[in-house]
Amino acid sequence: MATTVLQRRSSALTRNRLPRFAPWAALAVALVVGAAAASLVGFSLFGWGIFAAIAFTVVYAGWSAAVEGPRKAKDKLATCLVVGAFLIALLPLVSVLWTVVVEGLKGLTTPGFLGTSMNGVSGIQDNESVNNGTHVLGGIYHALMGTLLITLWATIISVPIGLLTSIYLVEYGNGRPLAKAITFFVDVMTGIPSIVAGLFAAAFFATLLGPGTKTGFVAAVALSVLMIPVVVRSSEEMLRIVPNELREAAYALGVRKWRTVLKVVIPTAISGIASGVTLAIARVIGETAPILVTAGFATKINLNVFSDWMSSLPTFIYTQILNPTSPSNPDPSTQRAWGAALVLIIFVMLLNLIARLIARVFAPKTGR
Repeated sequence: MATTVLQRRSSALTRNRLPRFAPWAALAVALVVGAAAASLVGFSLFGWGIFAAIAFTVVYAGWSAAVEGPRKAKDKLATCLVVGAFLIALLPLVSVLWTVVVEGLKGLTTPGFLGTSMNGVSGIQDNESVNNGTHVLGGIYHALMGTLLITLWATIISVPIGLLTSIYLVEYGNGRPLAKAITFFVDVMTGIPSIVAGLFAAAFFATLLGPGTKTGFVAAVALSVLMIPVVVRSSEEMLRIVPNELREAAYALGVRKWRTVLKVVIPTAISGIASGVTLAIARVIGETAPILVTAGFATKINLNVFSDWMSSLPTFIYTQILNPTSPSNPDPSTQRAWGAALVLIIFVMLLNLIARLIARVFAPKTGR
């Protein structure tokens, strides 16, 4: 008797519900229908995926409407649309990463690619490598070191200015006209084109040191113009979420405001501040236009940011594609450009991973 009652209850609970294999069955039908539809217009993987996604949405939602009713069918339709939008947004990223990895590994695995520069490499060597099938000469060491040094100096300039500005806005501004003006100009600076930052730095140092001044430090100043608004915004948000109770407790103990900010507020928000700074570095490390205007392009190794032209990975990629070392045989230059692009993407990915690691390590401990 009890078994019969349990069976009736189980039947009532599972009545008017799709079976567990319904998504997989709908996917199998969608793949077949999508392949047939794609064949009618010229078969391609992209077309197959589009037609299969449409067919899956129609089959799955229609099946749900017939069995479960319109309410759950609308829920499944919304789920399909959300997942489809996510896949569409993810598709360009996957495509870019796949292309860069496939093409960039050829250059990255070339002997001496990371440890040599382009000094002394001309079209003669590129023609010989194409004609004889030998390794492509020339590497990115000069551009790699230029990127690291320029970004380092840009960070040294930007972080103190951005952090102190955010501290003023949160702790001392209190709606004052100066704080409102700073907030307005930070918002404006966030959206300025990168070439404008490069022109500003070039014009500023041309006024100080003379026209045509191009060094790695000038490029660092241009990048700092782009970094400062990001650092200000990220640090400001992190400082604002620090509970006021912590500040009031410090004030109640007689601690001065500057010491409260230094010893209480900043340590509490250091996780978000550090990750924001790291993301700001990732934002500017791939800029091309301002570095072309302020640092130029060099083929030799230059480790002095205060003297002479300096190359970087973005400008190296740009010049290798736009002006191949051998115009008649551009393949070696293209290989170097793809290899440098892969290194640059690896840098950006590492910076994002470091930001997440810093946020996790310095996050406030919530356990007792």
